Amino acid sequence: MSAPDTAEGALGAAAETAVDAIGAAQIGAGAPVLAFDVGGTDIKSALFDAGGVALGLRRTPTPAGGDDSPSRLIERLAELAEELRVQHPDVVPQAVGLVVPGIVDPERGVAVFSSNLGWRDAPLRELAQTRFGLPVAFDHDVRSASWAEHVLGGAQDYTDVVVLIIGTGIAGALIIDGRPHTAGGYAGEIGHSPLGEWPCPCGARGCLEAIASAGAIARRYADATGEPVDGAREVIARASAGDATAARIWDEALDALTLSIAQLAAVIAPEAVVIGGGLSQAGGALFDELRARLAERLSFHRIPALVPAQLSGDAGLLGSALRAREAAEEQA
Repeated sequence: MSAPDTAEGALGAAAETAVDAIGAAQIGAGAPVLAFDVGGTDIKSALFDAGGVALGLRRTPTPAGGDDSPSRLIERLAELAEELRVQHPDVVPQAVGLVVPGIVDPERGVAVFSSNLGWRDAPLRELAQTRFGLPVAFDHDVRSASWAEHVLGGAQDYTDVVVLIIGTGIAGALIIDGRPHTAGGYAGEIGHSPLGEWPCPCGARGCLEAIASAGAIARRYADATGEPVDGAREVIARASAGDATAARIWDEALDALTLSIAQLAAVIAPEAVVIGGGLSQAGGALFDELRARLAERLSFHRIPALVPAQLSGDAGLLGSALRAREAAEEQA
């Protein structure tokens, strides 16, 4: 349905990797917790110790969708948790963090809808609490990633901030007055805000991600020229080299992103927009252009700072762990 339903940097269906820790990122001292970041293709899992270090981080394939996919998913998470406990018997988790894609209602603990994973109104928090016998913090993957950026990364200095993840699709999350704004799981679908009349695979028209996501940029160039490209970065490089078609497609993407951010500036006036995902690696070609175009389009509005995300693909898992810590503290 949306970018939150798309696995960023997903591994192949049979792939499995494990590393010792998440780069240099840690969540600080606190209760040991289990954390899971479920994507459409793979699951990231780790055990965070009392010092906040991720132990046994790995990616494993997500169980295939279907009518019983919620229960099969929870069983797979329980297997991963047991493996982590055997590897690190001295670390006893006090809570579980679980974040998933799609439309998620964290207050009710329900995964409202996921097209890739094939569930509707799945009571995942209840299923996980029953299986683990621990408090479970349940949330949306990108909203959790935005919370990690707010606590640990690029959004630390801001109270009102929008986080945009621009990759295969475009996912978003809103933090207002220092708190996530969820609206029953429907807030933050910036990738599906309407800006024009072009078709979107979600069934609506004019969605931002259908013209400005990295996936859309590459796809639109291939459709226009008959030449497949290795992602949006190649289109941007061709635009810089004088390719007129690439320049047009990149310009249209920038215009759409500018309009979307301008609308956010007019409606919720964020102090900053933190941009992550694959397209954020374009650097000045993205950030400098957006800053210039926003300055031209807006007048009296508060123009938000445009800030690169700092936590990369680790943000969702870190956010899951942070939320689990909160759940453990509430139970203490």
